Amino acid sequence: MLSSANTHTHTHSLTHAPVLHFTHLQPQIQEQQRRRSHRGRSENSVAPEADVMSGDSSQGDQTQRNGVKNHRSALPAAMFSRNNISMWSVLKKCIGMELSKITMPVIFNEPLSFLQRLTEYMEHTYLIHRANASQDSIHRMKCVAAFAVSAVASQWERTGKPFNPLLGETYELVREDLGFRWISEQVSHHPPISAFHAEGIKKDFMFHGSIYPKLKFWGKSVEAEPRGIISLELPGHSEAYTWTNPTCCVHNIIMGQLWIEQYGNVEIINHKTGERCCLTFKSCGIFGKELHKVEGYILDKSKKKVCALYGKWTECLYSVDPAAFEAHRKSDVKRPEKSSTPSSHAEEEPDEMPPPEAETVQLIPGSELIWRISPRPDNSGKYYAFTTFALQLNELDVEMEKVLPPTDCRLRPDIRALENGNIDIASAEKNRLEEKQRTARKDRSKSNEEWKIRWFHQGSNPHTGAPDWLYNDNYWSRNYSQLPDIY
Repeated sequence: MLSSANTHTHTHSLTHAPVLHFTHLQPQIQEQQRRRSHRGRSENSVAPEADVMSGDSSQGDQTQRNGVKNHRSALPAAMFSRNNISMWSVLKKCIGMELSKITMPVIFNEPLSFLQRLTEYMEHTYLIHRANASQDSIHRMKCVAAFAVSAVASQWERTGKPFNPLLGETYELVREDLGFRWISEQVSHHPPISAFHAEGIKKDFMFHGSIYPKLKFWGKSVEAEPRGIISLELPGHSEAYTWTNPTCCVHNIIMGQLWIEQYGNVEIINHKTGERCCLTFKSCGIFGKELHKVEGYILDKSKKKVCALYGKWTECLYSVDPAAFEAHRKSDVKRPEKSSTPSSHAEEEPDEMPPPEAETVQLIPGSELIWRISPRPDNSGKYYAFTTFALQLNELDVEMEKVLPPTDCRLRPDIRALENGNIDIASAEKNRLEEKQRTARKDRSKSNEEWKIRWFHQGSNPHTGAPDWLYNDNYWSRNYSQLPDIY
């Protein structure tokens, strides 16, 4: 997922991976969503055993501890058109630069903080529950791999940029219906680092990490290279899995239709069994044949291939016997492809998004469906290409407001104003908050006062030993009396 310093500069993505936003052509987006929705329904007839494994992420709404009883299905106001806004005037001086210090006009934002975007990792939490319920470690790895892939799925067509979190900003989400609660905090501003910790309502899993995406502008595209380790722990199996996110790239940010691809290698490690899942998010390729493709293998501790995985991060993920997968690859027509390593030369970038026909997954006989994306709501094109889950992230009612800390994203006036369709107020508030943050930083510098991080601390990842941000277990005590006034 990406976020960015006022542009999406701070971190996107996720999966969350990075996520960038600059939007165009809503009719085309809606048409692609309809195609995907219909294709998803037709796939239900294939691999019936897969449907058992895929589960259903759309469960009935239940009352949350923070007050939400019925989740909303729309935003208060539709998004503004960006068709007549030139991003080139902002980015032309930034070629080859790291973008975390570039301020973007609010018109290029979506009404979510990057902390909220990160929470979209949890949209398919049922895959974690499915892994927990399995007594087979390979089956659990399939579910964890599908969860890792699904974490970036919400980024498809999300070309708006989340608001950069302010230092000390937090976001909580309690979803008893989905079986988890989440807390995140912006623990550093330069560099921008977002730390998060989620746990099962029944204490049956922990999912945590920190994200610091490195964003660069290459002329016609913006690339987000994710930094940070993601960990998933399943106490019932005494297992821990770790991985990192793929790189996200948004093409045609100057002119033309925006489109997004994810590429790079992702290795998921089961630190108890020694099993690994090695996935490749493939770059588009010259003819678009590889667009959105994900494929790889699950290896046992002796590095023997025990299962092949394939699909698209925008649609679905299947598992199949490695021999069947390799036979299918050999029979597939070979075409020259672009290297999976992105080019830094703008003239070598693909200009046009590949045709819709490239958005299909060819089913290999004997395959089992692990995960399939849920269709987006019909009104998604009006509301920043949000998923149903994303539409609910910034909802706020009186009961919820009684228990939230004053640093929660839902209370940010600039995000709330943009969601309500008040773009002038959103812009003014965004500028005010950024200036307030700069002034507070200068005041601390003069007094030699150090910023106090509330809910996380620096340490070593317990599974890899790498530097990480670890949750201190204090947030849910609801003692928020000493929190700073950041808004």
